[in-house]
Amino acid sequence: MSAIEVGRICVKTSGREAGRKCVIVEIIDKNFVLVTGPKDVTGVRRRRCNIKHLEPTPDKIEISKGASDEEVKKALEEAGKLEEMREKIKIAPKII
Repeated sequence: MSAIEVGRICVKTSGREAGRKCVIVEIIDKNFVLVTGPKDVTGVRRRRCNIKHLEPTPDKIEISKGASDEEVKKALEEAGKLEEMREKIKIAPKII
């Protein structure tokens, strides 16, 4: 299982969207990916994200690279993960 791949469902671990689930839409380079919630489902808008700020889950949906928010939402519905995506995860604070 590749952890960072198109269609992988992840949890954001830092920033204002910490604890929310998102889907990897495109891999930009070795450090950054393009993610989306979609916004109306999880509250995560389509944006570039550092992979260090993501926690991959074992779940994956079938989408094409660069899929639109509507295509991602449709794939989540087909996989039966739409309600699961709406749940917010409690993130433990990092100890430095």
